[in-house]
Order: sequence, then structure tokens, then C-alpha cells
Amino acid sequence: MDVMLDSLAPLVVDASAALSHAFWGLLTPAAVFGSLAALVKGRRVFAGIWQVLSETRVNLLIACFNAVLMAPLFSLLFVWMNARLQDNALYRLSSSVWDGMPIALVVLAAIFAGDFAGYWRHRLEHTRLLWPAHAVHHSDTRMTWLTLERFHPINSFTTLMLDNTFLLLLGFPPYALVANNLVRHYYGYLIHADLPWTYGKLGAVLVSPAMHRWHHADDADAFNTNYATVFSVFDRWFGTLRVPGPCLAALGVKADMGPGAVGQLTYPLRPSLYRHSAGQIIRRVRRACKLPV
Repeated sequence: MDVMLDSLAPLVVDASAALSHAFWGLLTPAAVFGSLAALVKGRRVFAGIWQVLSETRVNLLIACFNAVLMAPLFSLLFVWMNARLQDNALYRLSSSVWDGMPIALVVLAAIFAGDFAGYWRHRLEHTRLLWPAHAVHHSDTRMTWLTLERFHPINSFTTLMLDNTFLLLLGFPPYALVANNLVRHYYGYLIHADLPWTYGKLGAVLVSPAMHRWHHADDADAFNTNYATVFSVFDRWFGTLRVPGPCLAALGVKADMGPGAVGQLTYPLRPSLYRHSAGQIIRRVRRACKLPV
């Protein structure tokens, strides 16, 4: 028994440290967006807090699950992925491409390139194969800044692999990758916040909270729109921009994911959700190989 307790102790300490780090990481955004909510809504903010309590509880439970179990695994995966790309330098640009450039310009380029990759990765997540995992993020019917924490590990995996691999292939230095992830993460809090802002003319360049709220609307016309996180120019260039005004539409998805955080985390594991996608992929492969369908 003592040996078992001794082996469990480091795991408990690591889990506690991860939860503490996650808590302090959420404290500043909570203060910022709580203040913004009070300024925008006034006394109505208290009724708004009561309305989002149920969804917020799910968001926080999923955030804890990801912080304790998934974040360490993803950190190791990122280190491994970076090492493999360095071993195959033929397939990536040299980091010397960015040497001598102003740091601010390199960071801006990384954020722009990261948002370009994120735009297409996000579109991929709205295809039938990856949608079940991404639907978890869309299931929040009372969207707040904490909706950003409602990400299934499968969805986090695709984000890590696709977005960061693209930046690594472009040879961006480590500080630019860190800056990209921080800026896009914290800006992600802003665009998920319950704010009616459209940004006016600035919305032609940057994603506004209203623009992203339309992306989460339970509306067939909104489903394939507004994929970018920071720069709305990508949606404009690729024909997916749709911001008719502040979003007052219902939010969420129609899928029944079961109760609470457990239902959210197990929903993408249902084999029935992929049967149609698997069959479609097999048919396409057979056609490509000129085999009977």
C-alpha cells in the first residue's frame, strides 16, 4: 500500500499543479471579460451570469480534463513533431529566412500565417469526418468567452498538428510560434465573448465577436461561414464571410450529446457518427483506383 501511495503522489502533485496553472490562466480573462460584461450590460449582467451557469460548468470541467490529462501529452507530441521536422530539413524552410527581420514583423507574419492555416483547418473540421469532435465546441447554447475552453481532445489534436506544423514548415523561430499561439488563444476568448461588437469598418480586417457568434448560430446559412480567428480577410477572400449585423440567433447544435461534460467527451467516440464518412472515403478511394464501387 505504501509503495502504491508513493507512486501515486507525483501524479497527484502534477495534477494539482496543472489545475493551479489552468486556474491562474483563467483568472485574468475572467476579470477582463467580467468587467466588459458589466460595462456593456449594466445590471443585466447578473441575470446573464445565472443563465450561463450550466454551460459554464461544462466548459470548466472540460478545461480541467484537458489541463490535467491532455496538455502534458500534447506538449510531448509537439516536441516530437518539431524534432521529426528538424530531422527532415528538406521539407521545411530554414529559420535563417527570418533572421535580421524586426521581431514585431516576424510575429505578425507568424500570426497571419497561423490564422491562414487555422482557417483551412477549421473548414476541415466542418467536414463529416472531423465534425463530431468539433461539434462539442459548437454545442454551447449560451456562448461566453469560456466557450473557447470547450474543445474535445481530438479537436485540440487537429489544431496542434495542422496549425503548428504549417508554421514549423515555414521555419518560424520558437518565439514567433509562442506569440502566435498566445495571441490567437487570447483573441479567441474575445471573439467568443457575449459582446455585440461588429467593429464597423475594422471588421473588414479583423474578426469581431459578432462575426464569430454568427459562426456558432444554429442556422443552416451560418454553418459554413466565418472560419477565421483573427483576420476576417481570409473569409472575405475565400467567400465565407457573413456578418449581417449583431447576432441574436439561437446558438448551439441539434445533436444530442448526452448529459454534461461526460456526454460531450464521449460523443465523438460513437462509431455510428462515422459510418457514412467511412463509406464515402472508401468509395472515393475505389473510384481513384478505378475499382468497382
